[in-house]
Amino acid sequence: MADVTEKKFVLCKSTDLKEKGSGQRFLVKINNEVRPAFVLRFMGKPRAYLNECAHQTMELDLQKGLFFDRSGQYIICATHGALYSPDKGLCVSGRCDGRSLTPLPVVEAEKNICFVAEDGLEFISLANDLDT
Repeated sequence: MADVTEKKFVLCKSTDLKEKGSGQRFLVKINNEVRPAFVLRFMGKPRAYLNECAHQTMELDLQKGLFFDRSGQYIICATHGALYSPDKGLCVSGRCDGRSLTPLPVVEAEKNICFVAEDGLEFISLANDLDT
């Protein structure tokens, strides 16, 4: 189970999350519903979203933890091929054009990537280890 410090839950070590590399999957509860989520690193910062395509409620990664397209510039829905900007989660190509992924609060602190719980938003568990 992740360490808890002031509503912060450690998802992984900062060094485990490589720029445009594999993401760390985890589970959150939003308004009493458990949902899949992920965090990855883009432009030096951790970015976290619900692991759900904006077009249909399907997980984005066909291979667990692999969220980037081949160019490393976009998050891709492995099912529909929709492309999202990693920095804002905005769909830039595909059936969900103009819609966005749902962002989640994360911080990088004390050499860790941490999920920050809020009212109506809870950390449940890690979903898998980082692919190395």
